Amino acid sequence: MSDLNRPQAPPPGLPIVLKVGSSSLTHPDGSVNQPAIERVAEQVDYLWKAGHPAVLVSSGAVAAGTAALPKGPTDTTDLQVAAAVGQTRLMSYYSRVLPSSGRQVGQVLLTVDVLQTRAQYLHARGTLNRMLEHSIVPVVNENDTVAIHGWKMGDNDRLSAIVAHLVSAGLLVLLTDTDGLYTADPRSGEGAPIPLVRHRDSILDKVASGAPGPVGSGGVGTKVKAARMAAWSGIPTVIAPSGSLEVIEAIIRGEPTGTYVVPGRTKLSAWKLWLAFGEQPSGTLRIDQGAVRALVSGGSSLLPVGITHLEGEFAAGALVEVRSPAGELVGKGLVGSGSEEIKGRIGKRSTDTGQTAEVIHRDRMVVLLVD
Repeated sequence: MSDLNRPQAPPPGLPIVLKVGSSSLTHPDGSVNQPAIERVAEQVDYLWKAGHPAVLVSSGAVAAGTAALPKGPTDTTDLQVAAAVGQTRLMSYYSRVLPSSGRQVGQVLLTVDVLQTRAQYLHARGTLNRMLEHSIVPVVNENDTVAIHGWKMGDNDRLSAIVAHLVSAGLLVLLTDTDGLYTADPRSGEGAPIPLVRHRDSILDKVASGAPGPVGSGGVGTKVKAARMAAWSGIPTVIAPSGSLEVIEAIIRGEPTGTYVVPGRTKLSAWKLWLAFGEQPSGTLRIDQGAVRALVSGGSSLLPVGITHLEGEFAAGALVEVRSPAGELVGKGLVGSGSEEIKGRIGKRSTDTGQTAEVIHRDRMVVLLVD
């Protein structure tokens, strides 16, 4: 069996990002599950002792703070209030249980634009790496109290992939209340477990349609997106159950556990990773097969002559998807013109329009139709 067909033990010494979801940390009523927090602390401690500095991405703040609101959250502001209260409660637990293993803990709150803004990216990376150098366990969460619509990541699965990119992790572990990914909802009795999958395999598109859970804001879909983000950073992902230390031990040994997502060989920069995963596209450009070849193999910009159809309305500078004649996602990029102007240029050569050649310049595009 080749290396690509089995899970790999993470390289010695590289950090591991451990993400734990709300449903694994809180009771159904939103109260913090202290034994679960203690199990997470045990897992973090094991990783450090095994030679892997561990970063913990912890959900549960909104759920833990919901009880502070008389009628529960009714709008975005209520959710942000719940996050503020709940984050304090979660950190109080982590501050008690993690130092018992001799490790200090530090809170790090991030928003998705850390990938887009280079200064923020460098500061976040430097802070996280310095904490690891000093054996301080970063406990990371999204800064829900200031995140706004359009910039908010919306789940900590994908945030954990960003953190894995920031610290150049050897592995991303998404701990959840299931045994990994399945070909169909296991509650239906028809789903089969997926022990290993490549990040571009079509089965992931099918399972990504899973709905969010009753407590967290994520779900199967966000875990697939997180695994693909990590894959485009060259980082493998394991999606596994959160219940016991034995799971982490098996993962570190490279034993089959949960679902192992094999990364690709191509690694994206922080800027390209943001283009690929950090913002919701405003529209879609359909292109012909010649344009697909020019983008994938030729390293070209997207020209109007290769566009066959446009979907959506958007302004210049908007993020759009680029899809093949068969509907396959070729890439994403920032358009130089609005949708109305592009419509008038579809299928035309630049010499026919007298306008700027590129609809999307190569430097403002990420091509995803590669390994």
